[in-house]
Amino acid sequence: MGSVVLFLTLTLLAVTSSTVKSCPPSDRAALLAFKAALHEPYLGIFNSWTGSDCCHNWYGVSCDPETHRVADINLRGESEDPIFERAHRTGYMTGYISPAICKLTRLSAITIADWKGISGEIPDCITSLPFLRILDLIGNKISGDIPADIGRLTRLTVLNVADNLISGTIPPSITNISSLMHLDLRNNKLWGEIPRNFGRLRMLSRALLSRNQLSGQIPSSISKIYRLADLDLSLNSLSGPIPDSLGRMSVLGTLNLDGNKISGTIPVSLLNSRISNLNLSKNAIQGQIPDVFGPRSYFTALDLAYNNLKGPIPKSIISASYIGHLDLSHNHLCGPIPAGSPFNHLEASSFVYNDCLCGKPLKAC
Repeated sequence: MGSVVLFLTLTLLAVTSSTVKSCPPSDRAALLAFKAALHEPYLGIFNSWTGSDCCHNWYGVSCDPETHRVADINLRGESEDPIFERAHRTGYMTGYISPAICKLTRLSAITIADWKGISGEIPDCITSLPFLRILDLIGNKISGDIPADIGRLTRLTVLNVADNLISGTIPPSITNISSLMHLDLRNNKLWGEIPRNFGRLRMLSRALLSRNQLSGQIPSSISKIYRLADLDLSLNSLSGPIPDSLGRMSVLGTLNLDGNKISGTIPVSLLNSRISNLNLSKNAIQGQIPDVFGPRSYFTALDLAYNNLKGPIPKSIISASYIGHLDLSHNHLCGPIPAGSPFNHLEASSFVYNDCLCGKPLKAC
């Protein structure tokens, strides 16, 4: 009799243990509702979403090993996964992101990227996920606004919604995300001004906002983001002057402001800074190129083309430690092109369409 009781007890413990290690039925139901709003016709990535345990062998789903709650959804339409290699194609998916995803309350990462055909809007309820650290929706056809209360996601480190059809303004609450390190809003239809207190994002290392319809001035508060290494505001409708403080940032290495309506002069600080890739082309910048180059001036690329710059090419430019690519074309520069490095490896295209530049590689003075 005792052995029968022991057997039944062990069996019950095994069943209970198996149940505990499975994902909760509520998480499984939320995933299936999320899947139902999407159509993926070529790869069959959802074929593995079967059985009662969504923590085990469901493609793109990862669970917390302690709680067995769904923690990550990682679905990329461009991947080196064998599914993609066998199909010899990238992914394509239509449908929309169902609000059912918000029932997965322990999510720390949502990556639904590069599927090309996913449309609809970002569910507003996504801002109620308290543990979310990564939201990556790049490369779809998502429209609508960035949720107004995106700032509730205080643990977020990555926000990437580039290459979509997102419109509206950048929500002011975004500056509440004190842990944000990577912000990519490129190639959307965002308009309005960059929040003035953008500099509150003190952990930010990359801010990529190019190819939108943003207007207004560049907030000077950006210079307070001491970790910022890459700032791309190109191909917008930004106006006003370049804040002088950008050139005094300790780690800023890439500054792309090309294709805007920026006016004023070139801040002296930019040419003697840590910036190695500086693109100010296709704006309305005036005045002379500051004659302040020195050993700290190291540029893999310096592009000042298509502006209203006047006067000579500064003689100090030959004292720069390195200039790989230089474009001064389509301005109103005049006078002799300095001899020596970096000019001995540049082509005429770097200097054409100015008022009266002369010397190698153009005609002799």
